[in-house]
Formats: sequence, C-alpha cells, structure tokens
Amino acid sequence: MSDTLLQILQWYGAAASVIAAALVALDLGRRVTGWAFVLFVTASIALILWGFGQRDAEGIGVQNVIMLGINLLGVYRYLIRKRAS
Repeated sequence: MSDTLLQILQWYGAAASVIAAALVALDLGRRVTGWAFVLFVTASIALILWGFGQRDAEGIGVQNVIMLGINLLGVYRYLIRKRAS
C-alpha cells in the first residue's frame, strides 16, 4: 500500500473515531447513536487496513478487528433491531 493511502486511512480512522465517540457521548437519540456506530465501523475498517498495511502496527489492526465486531453490534442494536415495547 502506498504511504499516502496509509496516511489517509490512519487520519480518517482517528478523526472518524473521535466524531463517533462525541456523537455517542452527546446522547442525541437512538438514531444518531446508531449512525455514530456506522461511523465507528468505517473507522475500524480504515484502522484495520492501516494496522496491517503499516509496518509494526499490527496491534492496532487486531484491536480494530475486535472493535469492528463491537461496532457492528452497536449498529444492530441501534439501527436494525426493533425496540421492545
């Protein structure tokens, strides 16, 4: 992977994670929180690619494989699953 692409992945992952975390912390409702988890998913994918594409950054890649699963659970819980009445 090119150095430019790796830098884009790294900085997108970092920025998207911060924005998503802020949206979750603001607690603006289920729908906004669900879309924050979608943003977390994209950040995790970017950081997985960066972590396994960058020399000596596999730990970030592994961490984000796990975070991807957690974030997909968040998408399911907030956007897909019907809320119990």
